[in-house]
Amino acid sequence: MAGFFKSLLAKFSGKPDIDWDDLEASLIAGDLGPKLAMQIVDDLRKQGRKLAGADIVSVAREHVRQILPPPQPPIMPPADRPFVILVVGVNGTGKTTSTAKLARLLQMKGRSVVLAAADTFRAAAVEQLTVWSERLAIPLVKGAPNCDPASVCFDAYELALKQSADYLICDTAGRLHTKHNLMEELKKVHRTLGRRDPTSPHEVLLVVDATTGANALQQAREFHKAIPLTGLIVTKLDGSGKGGVIVAIQQELGIPARYVGLGEGAEDFAAFDPKQFVEELL
Repeated sequence: MAGFFKSLLAKFSGKPDIDWDDLEASLIAGDLGPKLAMQIVDDLRKQGRKLAGADIVSVAREHVRQILPPPQPPIMPPADRPFVILVVGVNGTGKTTSTAKLARLLQMKGRSVVLAAADTFRAAAVEQLTVWSERLAIPLVKGAPNCDPASVCFDAYELALKQSADYLICDTAGRLHTKHNLMEELKKVHRTLGRRDPTSPHEVLLVVDATTGANALQQAREFHKAIPLTGLIVTKLDGSGKGGVIVAIQQELGIPARYVGLGEGAEDFAAFDPKQFVEELL
């Protein structure tokens, strides 16, 4: 969001009076959401004094700091069974790549991982994950084209259990949150994993594209209705000047960002650090 707050500072510095409607619109344009934008404007207006651009940024930064939770604890697997991570989202958000990068990140920490290619409708997704699994030497379970994604996840769980793997990461098909039948299919995957282990899936991570703004918030609302989300993977934060959607989703739905994609490289993926995020707002 650095670019956004810099532009906010430049826009409202040196002006004799603040156009409150313009400020609210600018905050909404930064993907902070109408609710937070109104709260920031109300807070500034209550100060009853002449304000500079730096005051606006300072107040906005403090509101963001209060909304974001402390750093989330590392995802730790139980000792006797695999920790299951279900990765969901719409098409085009970088879901399959994020699944592979998450597997690599866990592997770099010395953990064993099994991947499930549960996007059985898009051959390119299976091929992409196959390339990653071969490169990282991570076992991958995949099924026949158009087979039941729930059965792929079930088979992958059995393999992860047999190999005493620490993690099972299931890459599901990209689906529009407005398509009822596809959301029902996702619920079936969730139920199937729960039959094998009542506590599974342990994490359901929604992949959202930071540059899509308010649309990402709507995606989070709808997916969260279908299956309970536990966190976000936010892609395309690099150089976009965006990221306000992280705050908007946290404020409205209480879903924290867990990981962020910062570029195209395999290493451009990290756990989300709220303190660093706030510090780099400007």
